Amino acid sequence: MYIESIELSNYRNYSNVKVEFGKNTNILYGDNAQGKTNILESIYMAATTKSHRKNTQDKDIIKIGEDESHIRLFVNKKDISHKIDMHLRKSKNKGVAIDGIPIRRATELYGLLNVIFFSPEDLTIIKNGPAERRRFMDLELCQISRLYYQNLASYNRILNQRNNLLKQIYHNRSLIDTLDVWNMQLVDYGSRIIKERRNFIDMMNEIIGEIHSHLTSGKEKLEIVYECNVDEDKFDETLQEKTEMDIRYSSTQSGPHRDDISFLINGIDARKYGSQGQQRTVALSLKMAEIKLVKRIINDNPILLLDDVMSELDTSRRDALIEEIKDIQTIITCTGYDDFVKEQVIINNVYSVVEGTATRVRTEEA
Repeated sequence: MYIESIELSNYRNYSNVKVEFGKNTNILYGDNAQGKTNILESIYMAATTKSHRKNTQDKDIIKIGEDESHIRLFVNKKDISHKIDMHLRKSKNKGVAIDGIPIRRATELYGLLNVIFFSPEDLTIIKNGPAERRRFMDLELCQISRLYYQNLASYNRILNQRNNLLKQIYHNRSLIDTLDVWNMQLVDYGSRIIKERRNFIDMMNEIIGEIHSHLTSGKEKLEIVYECNVDEDKFDETLQEKTEMDIRYSSTQSGPHRDDISFLINGIDARKYGSQGQQRTVALSLKMAEIKLVKRIINDNPILLLDDVMSELDTSRRDALIEEIKDIQTIITCTGYDDFVKEQVIINNVYSVVEGTATRVRTEEA
């Protein structure tokens, strides 16, 4: 699997741009705030229908002064070329077509293109709040499981409706009898999410220990622990027990929307007691394990998007990551191309990105 090219129209700071990619390493370099990350974001959008940036709406992506934007991405999968067309509009839902045929649900897109996004923000996932770690699980699980995406979307919809009902019950107790209907649906979808998250963490643990041990020269043992807010077998019972609390706060206090994961280094919680260096190494191990897991599940290589990450890693961590990406298509943003000339990777294309333009300046092989 690899991306052949992408074309953008009225996307962020781009009026019109086309970027071609080789099967190995492709570099987008330039100063900050020139539009390098926007190209990576557009690839992620084409693969998942969502931006990697939190709380981003379609209208935020459309170029200022324009009403709509287009992404056209060409991907080669098992020697067959596919085209993903995405049409973003300010006042309507986005439109998506695969090979010229419109799709009705986002789930029809998942699986065609698997991408992994790695940015400096990911290096802080260990010490950030639980929402960041839930988001990590959800973004990856949605790409590898269409069913998970459907269950998560349904769960969030039911959760919002239940919370709205709780607010009404607070002022009108006679509505409390209608709560059971929403409880039943919340438990149904929530239990499925919990099971898939637990399975995901189990699979990650099969991989991440060896990776982290290698990064730390055998000094540290890493384990991911799924901190499930409520056991799926007791979800309904817990909702019943906490009904009055939910009404008092007008929000659902129990469920997978309050899950978390923790990272234990030699049995010690890295979030609470790990040094900054240890936390960053855990985050790198997490991404490298994610790459290996996706390879195993889809029996193919994902596409790796590295957004100015190399400059954030020391030499040993950078070398470990480069070793991992040698056989997969990688698109890298950086402020200086010279940093990568000496690395032992095959460089296909180098683009200079300046004020919403991307100019190919070099093609070479290491």
